[in-house]
Amino acid sequence: MSKQDEFIKQLYYGDDLFYENTRKDSSKKCELNKIRDEIEQMIDEKESEFKNKDLQERLEKEKIDVTLPATKVKRGSEHPLNRVIEEVEDLFVSMGYDVVSGPELETDEYCFERLNLPKGHPARDMQDSFYITSEYLLRTQTSAVQARTMMANTEKTPIRVICPGKTYRKEDDATHSHQFNQVEGLVIDKNISFADLKGTLEIFMKKMLGENTQLRFRPSYFPFTEPSYEVDVSCFKCGGKGCNLCKQTGWIELLGSGIVHPNVLKMNGYDPEIYSGFAFGTGLDRLAMFKYGITDMRLLYTNDVKFLSQFDRMDK
Repeated sequence: MSKQDEFIKQLYYGDDLFYENTRKDSSKKCELNKIRDEIEQMIDEKESEFKNKDLQERLEKEKIDVTLPATKVKRGSEHPLNRVIEEVEDLFVSMGYDVVSGPELETDEYCFERLNLPKGHPARDMQDSFYITSEYLLRTQTSAVQARTMMANTEKTPIRVICPGKTYRKEDDATHSHQFNQVEGLVIDKNISFADLKGTLEIFMKKMLGENTQLRFRPSYFPFTEPSYEVDVSCFKCGGKGCNLCKQTGWIELLGSGIVHPNVLKMNGYDPEIYSGFAFGTGLDRLAMFKYGITDMRLLYTNDVKFLSQFDRMDK
């Protein structure tokens, strides 16, 4: 049919011809949609089939025989020093103390002068210190933290603190180390007496070394306390009968303590006419040695796995 004939037919039939063509087009579209849906359905079925096949293959590879023995999990051991430090902190926190810390690189002022050891004081010869400059040194004791705590307490209210941390001295043998851990305690309040110090240390030592531990106070000298006492504990190995550990004396020196010197109170802002206090200190390394029967302090710093593994079965 020529274009002219189609034009004449269109003019003659008008809308009827238009609707006829539209029906034909709709019929074709329906067929195409049906084919498309069938193709999409086939694709979805194949995708699902492939996914299931892949999942089954992975499950087969990852199959676990639940009858096999379980793999033993290796766990580390808590270091004996950390055990002792945590036990000491827990004990004193339960008694109402705060745990405070300070810098290991300390000034001469806080390490010595504010503790009643002015420049040229003969007691400074008792400690071989690691000086960095003429004014800065690695702290020889955590007593410096006590001085900082007193100075920071601007309202000068009562204090109950312990100060655990690393200290440094020029010592290195089976019972001493150039770096060691120390804990010191400080209590400042009204009407503090020697009885408070004695009762506190008895609780401390009995908790750490056993209820049968006995204490012996011997007069001594420390520049920052007056009066001062060395504290011996009954030998845990022989029960006070005498052995090689206690050198046949039945006693082991473990702590230094005393009533806070009035000069120390005054230099750190407390009126010694109103306030008094007591202080004590002990080496945590030595305490760990006595608690766990360790004969050489240097074992605590060798990172020997065989040595440390024996503590993983111990209760705190």
